[in-house]
Amino acid sequence: MKSQTKKARALLFALVCSVGVSAQTTSSSPVPQETPPPPAAPRAVNVPKPVEQTLKNGLRVIVIEDHDMPLISAQLLVKNGGEIDPPTLSGLADMTASLLTKGTKTRKAPEIAQEIEALGGTLNSGAGWDASRASVNVMSAKISPAMTILADIVRNPVFTNEEIERLRQQYLDSLSVAMNDPGTLANWVAARVVFADSPYGHPVSGTTKSISQIKREDFVKLHDSYYRPDNAVLVIGGDIKAADALKLAETAFGDWAKPTAPLPAANAVKKTNQNGKPRVVVVDMPAAGQAAVVLARTGISRKDPDFFRGIVTNAVLTGYSGRLNQEIRIKRGLSYGARSSLDARRETGPFVASAQTKNPSGAEVASLLVNELTRLSNEPVKDAELVPRKAVLIGGFGQALETTNGLVGQIAALALHGLSLDQINKYIGNVQAIMPADVQKFAASRLDPKGANIIIVGNAKDFLPELQKRYPGVEVIAAPDLDLNNASLRKAATGASN
Repeated sequence: MKSQTKKARALLFALVCSVGVSAQTTSSSPVPQETPPPPAAPRAVNVPKPVEQTLKNGLRVIVIEDHDMPLISAQLLVKNGGEIDPPTLSGLADMTASLLTKGTKTRKAPEIAQEIEALGGTLNSGAGWDASRASVNVMSAKISPAMTILADIVRNPVFTNEEIERLRQQYLDSLSVAMNDPGTLANWVAARVVFADSPYGHPVSGTTKSISQIKREDFVKLHDSYYRPDNAVLVIGGDIKAADALKLAETAFGDWAKPTAPLPAANAVKKTNQNGKPRVVVVDMPAAGQAAVVLARTGISRKDPDFFRGIVTNAVLTGYSGRLNQEIRIKRGLSYGARSSLDARRETGPFVASAQTKNPSGAEVASLLVNELTRLSNEPVKDAELVPRKAVLIGGFGQALETTNGLVGQIAALALHGLSLDQINKYIGNVQAIMPADVQKFAASRLDPKGANIIIVGNAKDFLPELQKRYPGVEVIAAPDLDLNNASLRKAATGASN
């Protein structure tokens, strides 16, 4: 017993001594750096050259071999999205794409899901602003049956009334929630303010009024008009030889008939709001716990020569270490996060800077967003700040290429916008080439806050008096009177629905 006690004491003494040594070591260890070390030089990207072939029906097929993993991703991209929605039927393109997986001439929705699950794959469809997509991801050994399913849903959707009504209710439920979210609502209002009644002005997911009005024949008409081989790109990437992928594409899509009628003319996208003058719009939502503050204006298109200057400039503003978050969250504690986006689309897309804050500081945050854009225009960015921000862009790009699906998505985006596919290997060099003077020039010429609109959604009584002191001519719209279906943003006397 005494022997066991001695052993226990000895162990306890050794433990105390080790803790003491550990504590001394910790206390004498160097103090961590307040700033992280600079990022290392980026590694070059070397994506294999894609193999291309255009089928007789006009379908462009692109194949990227990547044999690191036994996986294949295939994406069928139709070169139109939300920008083709009829003025009164916003959300039509997105719903049409979503319905692709909900039944074909030979497969019902549950059968499609079961077949894909049996292959151990995933199947997705949806629409953005400039494109509608359907994609499948499977093990390489399963690509043949998966491609058959992909071709079936793209070419042969039946748009049953049952599936339409089920999806319609899902959209309406989501819209009901979104209309009470200040952040989402502020971005939708911003789109109307910047683009008015032109195609980019409406929510891509529609409004409660537009979704309620869409009929089955509208889905059929859009599909017949735009889902055609000469308006589509098929990108196949992963563990497959190019010759085998091209044979699969021919088998699945080679007999897809090209319509004799030409594609419908594209809708024109206006690049300014209805009168060309910046607006300050407040949506009064008394029940809002916070105010969503948005600064919005036109930005650039994807093919703009200033594209890389633009994305580097935006990188200086956004992200946790970006200027907006540094100034509004870290320095002043006015928000959980401030950010910006430069959405480069087929036509000129929007630039948006935003933050959510407590209602009383809504006007202050709006001024801070303006001030940061002004400062970026007036002062060159130091290399110590610019190098890490470019590293964030490059890191995000590299991360996007880590998966087969991501690689296919990058190639598909280049194809959509008519850009050379070898741009994927030039991305890092193009980002690295941007200098402080480029950022300052872009900010001054393309992001001038004097041409920006301000939108705040929140409890107006807490910030409106201060906002009116800083910005005369504020438009105030009570939330129940808001109408996202037109550029005026106000319901007609008869009572329009959002």
